[in-house]
Amino acid sequence: MMDENALSSEVIGAAIEVHRHLGPGLLESIYRDCLVHELRLRGFQVAQEVTLPVTYKGREFSAAYRADVVVEDRLVVELKAVEIVLPVFSAQLLSYLRISGKKLGLLINFNVPREGRRQALG
Repeated sequence: MMDENALSSEVIGAAIEVHRHLGPGLLESIYRDCLVHELRLRGFQVAQEVTLPVTYKGREFSAAYRADVVVEDRLVVELKAVEIVLPVFSAQLLSYLRISGKKLGLLINFNVPREGRRQALG
């Protein structure tokens, strides 16, 4: 079994590959689908839109949250395609980790310019 650092490095590498091919400006769902495909091509077990139930005072709310991607049933990946990464996104990932009982998570934003290219200014 791959250790957590190696697993997260592989997922980051796959995300870079997706971004290299697609660039910024697309919908989060496109990046998610392509990342899932890339990870499966690399031989990883991947689930997407994983329901994370929340229990409150003995009652379970089954569709409370959905993790974008879970890799090898160990790593939660929260994807964004936004101009600004807000602190609430990190809080969201931490909540997903707590709810799921997993220890490892990545927050990946695809809406950044590719290296070596300048953004056109208005």
